[in-house]
Amino acid sequence: MTTLVLRLAGPMQAWGAASRFTYRATLDHPTKSGVVGLLAAAMGRRRTDPLEDLLDLSFGVRLDQPGSLCRDFQTSHRANGVALPLSHRFYLADAVFVAAVEGPSPLIETMHDAVRRPQFPLYLGRRACPPTFPLDLGIRDSGVRPTLEREPWAASRHHRRNNPAEVGLDVVADARPDDMTLAGMSEFSLRDSPLSFDPVRRDYATRSVVRYRVTIDNPDARREAALPTGGGLNGHDPMDALEG
Repeated sequence: MTTLVLRLAGPMQAWGAASRFTYRATLDHPTKSGVVGLLAAAMGRRRTDPLEDLLDLSFGVRLDQPGSLCRDFQTSHRANGVALPLSHRFYLADAVFVAAVEGPSPLIETMHDAVRRPQFPLYLGRRACPPTFPLDLGIRDSGVRPTLEREPWAASRHHRRNNPAEVGLDVVADARPDDMTLAGMSEFSLRDSPLSFDPVRRDYATRSVVRYRVTIDNPDARREAALPTGGGLNGHDPMDALEG
């Protein structure tokens, strides 16, 4: 097995797992259905195409830069001018995630090539959310969790500079039978494992996921110089010229 690593970043993202009607929420992390849909689009698959070869992919995501939750109000009208209900849509602004997708090597290599030369436009959960580059971070010869525990921090440089030399980042990944023996790990269910993207009848299965934290080095942490007791920054005192 090999793992494809993606950097999911953009001005806006939206990852819904239970959104319906006029209230479109977002989770605080990318969903498996959203990332599998992105990969299927890159490979040129249409919504009505089968997904059997993608169902057994292992998936995990690390929350490198949580971003900010935003709400957008949208209005629309029918062709005859009748107004439709007001829609509430939530987005994540300025967020960065590292996603890992594990599967058979031939399939992972196919997806890797497709991400670099996508057949259809790619977006982060909703069509109004295009990704920024780099999207492709390459292929790793390790599983989802070891990959997410070792991958360099992908947050923006500004965000990295305003954090300490080591940071704790949340990981959300497919559950395993031995997970609950690990301290600090929580388990829950998400209905975001895609069975069909057909617009006539979208279908999703429930999967068990775990959430835990990993510690990642931050090489861009701001290291302030020690201030000498007799002067200002780096020993310079701008008032010296006025003395004497």
